[in-house]
Amino acid sequence: MKSSLLLALACSFCTGSLMAQSAGADTLALAKQKAELKQALQETDDKMAARQQAWLDAQKAKTKYDTIGLAQYRAEWALLKQERKAEEIAFIQRHPDYLVSLDALKDAIGPIPDDITKYERLFSSLHKPVRQSENGKNIRKLIDNYMKVRLGAQAPAFSAPDTAGNTVRLADYRGKYVLIDFWASWCGPCREENPFVVAAYHRFKDKSFDILSVSLDQPGKKAEWLKAIHHDGLAWKHVSDLQYWNNAVAKLYMIRSIPQNFLVDPRGKIIAKDLRGEQLTKTLEEILK
Repeated sequence: MKSSLLLALACSFCTGSLMAQSAGADTLALAKQKAELKQALQETDDKMAARQQAWLDAQKAKTKYDTIGLAQYRAEWALLKQERKAEEIAFIQRHPDYLVSLDALKDAIGPIPDDITKYERLFSSLHKPVRQSENGKNIRKLIDNYMKVRLGAQAPAFSAPDTAGNTVRLADYRGKYVLIDFWASWCGPCREENPFVVAAYHRFKDKSFDILSVSLDQPGKKAEWLKAIHHDGLAWKHVSDLQYWNNAVAKLYMIRSIPQNFLVDPRGKIIAKDLRGEQLTKTLEEILK
């Protein structure tokens, strides 16, 4: 009896020791993977840090902030981000068995995925234990949500209160091309984009085209929202529940960065996304010519 108890305790100790050793090995392996990923991205990260610092230094040298050179800076920054994304994708393809590849994948997807179907295929190429890890399941869910608002998908139905508190439904726009435009009065880039949206509206509003703006303005800030609508000349329907980033429509459409928009065709299908600047007019010219 006594020897059996000692044997059981000894086995329990062995099991616990083996589990601790296994956990320790997993931690070391993950640390090694993270170091490899950091090394793979280091050169581009250094270039991005240097470019950002150069922009900040240029602004500090001026007596006041201005936007001279901003377009060039944004263009260069976008190219660097694309370079970094390509390196992340290459890393994932080299290491489908790495848990840290999930971190690289999530970062590559970003707040506005360029093509979520590409990332879905990349996720599917990962080894099964990686996909079925807790982080893997979370990223699977993230991808599934983005798939619901991908190009070619049926735009998710929604309703929301307008500036007078009346309910507006996306279904009310069936039969027209409608631009679902996500913005906010506090968003500088959104306000910069508004003149392009206004120009497109007045040019195409009589050609079966309309706009429905969804604002991510904050609780208690309705006056600021209305003031921005009036100031920027946004002469179409506006809706918001004034819940900031918890806006129900924004969450439905996976909005994590603004400005952002979706062009929906008369049958309710998403046919274009993230049309910025003159690209909005060019796209509408092609569709409505």
